[in-house]
Amino acid sequence: MAIRRYKKMAVLAKIEDTYGEDAAPTAAEALVMTNVTFTPLEGDEVSRDLMLPYLGNQGMIITGQYATLQGEIEIAGSGTAGTAPKYDSLLRASGLAQTVTVDTSVDYEIIEDEEEAVSVYFISDKVQHVLLGARGNLSLNFVPKQIPRFTFTLTGLLGTITDIVAMPAVSLTGWEKPLPVSKANTTMSLHGWSSIAESLALNLGNTVTPRFLIGDELIAITDRSGTGTAVVEAKSLAEVNWFSAAQNRTRGALSLVHGTAAGKIVEVTAPAVEIGKPTQGQTDNIVNYSLPLGLCPIDGLDEFKLTVR
Repeated sequence: MAIRRYKKMAVLAKIEDTYGEDAAPTAAEALVMTNVTFTPLEGDEVSRDLMLPYLGNQGMIITGQYATLQGEIEIAGSGTAGTAPKYDSLLRASGLAQTVTVDTSVDYEIIEDEEEAVSVYFISDKVQHVLLGARGNLSLNFVPKQIPRFTFTLTGLLGTITDIVAMPAVSLTGWEKPLPVSKANTTMSLHGWSSIAESLALNLGNTVTPRFLIGDELIAITDRSGTGTAVVEAKSLAEVNWFSAAQNRTRGALSLVHGTAAGKIVEVTAPAVEIGKPTQGQTDNIVNYSLPLGLCPIDGLDEFKLTVR
């Protein structure tokens, strides 16, 4: 009997036309992921608690069955301005709506009604797990000298689990080679300060809830609270005073632009960021501050925007 190798994985995802109905993704919709964690069966274990004239384990029934998938995808452009990147479906399944400006950009902005969902095929060396109606959360991480990455955490209704004859023919075509985070490739501004930063991490903060009811089953995004952390080099208070910003709950804009050439640029903006309690530390014996970030809306649905251009 052949062994199954852990590293032989493929993930296919496609936006569903009708929620919960299999969109049948193919190798053309394959996602190139890393650091993948897959939980093939989740749900509640309900004890039967039978009253019998003898002792012993009476067994469980697994109810509300679903599965989860978490993985990282490199942050890079699509290669062509105005063309959606290959990870487009997961951004849309994380509560973001796509707007294409031809030959210019693709914007992803928050929505709270009629969020899209994906069908996901997770294939582990010829065993295929199908997730339906999957939605999720998104986080981003930028660290100098590293490849920037999204982390997607998806939850989907449990579909079929089957053997397949062969692994899909996944191709890297259309996946742009990422640029490392650096002075040359990356610029950041926080509260109007042209930042010297050691890292930026953002989390869209979606609460993803499996709902199993009489007459309906779905995965819903039921809440959202965007947060983040910026680790910045400490400067004089005259240059930038993070303590005053934290004490006064001052809100200011955040912008990070990664990439410089058309088709290779990913931009993240947040217009009203609150600074939490700064923590002082050091790297290379140089003082830094770790700043908790709260991504706040101004008029609603506008606390976070991602642009690929």
